[in-house]
Amino acid sequence: MTQISIFSNIMEQQQQQNSRTPTDFLNSVIGREVLVKLNSGIDYKGVLACLDGYMNIALENTEEYVNGQLKNSYGDTFIRGNNVLYISAAKSA
Repeated sequence: MTQISIFSNIMEQQQQQNSRTPTDFLNSVIGREVLVKLNSGIDYKGVLACLDGYMNIALENTEEYVNGQLKNSYGDTFIRGNNVLYISAAKSA
């Protein structure tokens, strides 16, 4: 094996390890704090309890933010998937 083919194999393995699907990401954040942005612009921050194929989301210990300001706190929250713009892992403080 030449050095070029060895390097090529190493690069291919790293790309496979680094390529994650959205499903992989969502599975990795279950049980962790996430930020859910709605189409309306409202943000919800809480612990992702579960979600389904329609992006229906269940959050625990949820905070509602409107224009960046905390408006409400809820225990458990259900968000219908068609309202979701995106889900991201919450930044650690």
